Amino acid sequence: MNKTLKIILEVLLLIGIVALVYAIYSSITKPVNFNKQKERREAVAIQRLKDIRTLQVAFKSENGRFVSTVDSLKNFYNDGKMSIVLQIGSADDSLAWAHTEKVKKANRKITPEKLYEMYQNGDKNLVFSIVTKIPVKDTLFTHRDDFCVDSLAYIPFSGGEPTQMEAITRMVSGVPVPLFEARMPYKLLLKGLDNQLRINLDSDRRDQNKYEGLQVGSITAPNNNAGNWE
Repeated sequence: MNKTLKIILEVLLLIGIVALVYAIYSSITKPVNFNKQKERREAVAIQRLKDIRTLQVAFKSENGRFVSTVDSLKNFYNDGKMSIVLQIGSADDSLAWAHTEKVKKANRKITPEKLYEMYQNGDKNLVFSIVTKIPVKDTLFTHRDDFCVDSLAYIPFSGGEPTQMEAITRMVSGVPVPLFEARMPYKLLLKGLDNQLRINLDSDRRDQNKYEGLQVGSITAPNNNAGNWE
């Protein structure tokens, strides 16, 4: 074997070794990186689905049903109102309690609304509760600087694909039960990541009879509006 051929074979062997090492390294790191990105994206998606659930439950408490579009939830958040129980005064304040009882005895037909009017007009020595309505914006997500109602319409990292949502009323044991579900399939949520690993993930989910993505609520049967990550 001449010297030139030997050098060529050594170079080819070195290239083969490098290629083998890279293939082994890639086979190990690809799933690891995929799972890291998957978990990062899932965290964003789960928060959006939780926010959708919060708005759906609030809407149902006011209207007796769920809605099938995110636009309806956005309108409810931006323009709707919610009923809350407003507690005025403290039941532990014996003087205020006695004063309130005296006011009630003087006018046995007095309503919480009238008591509230008296309170607003200066009688701060009252103890009562009243159901009132306040804007949804002033009630929900007030502690969240990162909340953006417009983002709920889209599956994150999908390039603008819409969140999938349905709402129905189903008869359960002879009783009509409002149900909803919101979905973000992995095919869209994990767009741009290794496609074969995503296909494998979907296949594993199907084998386990699980939805191939993230979902909150169910239109098949009541599940207390649970998310499939919980």
